[in-house]
Amino acid sequence: MTRPLVSILMPGYNAAPFVEETLRAAFAQTWRPLEVIFVDDGSTDDTVARARGFVPQGLHLLTQANGGAASARNQALRTARGDFIQYLDADDLLAPDKIERQLARAAAEPADTVLTGRWGRFTQAPDAAEFRDDNPLCADLSPRAFFLRYGSHDCMMHPAAWLIPRALAAEAGPWDERLSLNDDGEYFARIAAAAGRLAHCADALSYYRSGVPGSLSHQRRRRHLESAHLALTRITDRMLGVEDSPAMRRAAADLCQRFAYDYFPAGPDLVARALTRSRELGGSGLPPLGGRGFRWLARIIGWRTARRLQVLAGKFPAPLPD
Repeated sequence: MTRPLVSILMPGYNAAPFVEETLRAAFAQTWRPLEVIFVDDGSTDDTVARARGFVPQGLHLLTQANGGAASARNQALRTARGDFIQYLDADDLLAPDKIERQLARAAAEPADTVLTGRWGRFTQAPDAAEFRDDNPLCADLSPRAFFLRYGSHDCMMHPAAWLIPRALAAEAGPWDERLSLNDDGEYFARIAAAAGRLAHCADALSYYRSGVPGSLSHQRRRRHLESAHLALTRITDRMLGVEDSPAMRRAAADLCQRFAYDYFPAGPDLVARALTRSRELGGSGLPPLGGRGFRWLARIIGWRTARRLQVLAGKFPAPLPD
């Protein structure tokens, strides 16, 4: 029986400090056959020069003008020949047997199963990564259960944790190139909705690098806020497409409420639209997100005023000019 080809797809922009370590982790995978495709998204540092050193090992190195991570991933996806797709950001890492362990599980599952894996955050050394075993998405789930948990809990599954059958990626469609912030959340919502089930492999490890300067996750520029809101709209629509029930509406309302907590006061108009959507879905009882002190203050003066005080104190990201 022919072993499936896996395509590891890497976008990169000014990733010189990390790209070699990430490429080493890609080529260290115990699974074969394997292809690694790296798309440089218009870097202005020496990312390309560092990546070029892996061409003799078989790296497919592509370059493009800066168009964003979604654009780079789409170029890699168009080039890929694999039966399974593994996304890997240029600063994240995979355990050597990550793909092999997930494919072992895939062999016993229906063809429309998408694989997830256990993941941890790290800043410098992956050996010090913090794995959260209470992540409600780290379980075998139906698409319905995935969205109920995703909407009502503060949780995520970072891109490298997934392993996607090519047919599912084709059904879900390409990355939305309008999006920057939460483009991955929107994309993997489509993957989850297209899947028959999600199978979790607790022994398939990946590593998510945190604390990188300029990370999109902490951006408060207008274009990023608009991206996050568009992603929210598309995700909640996808959730209701899977099941339009009171439970799913409550989960979607919770997701809208969480957007409001995350992006006030940077985008007050977008927050207002998210809260309107939450009410239309039946309302959310999600309490304000933050530490004990913030929650105490929010009960006294309201969460909006408490959040403004956090911004003034430099404890919460402030709006940034475009």
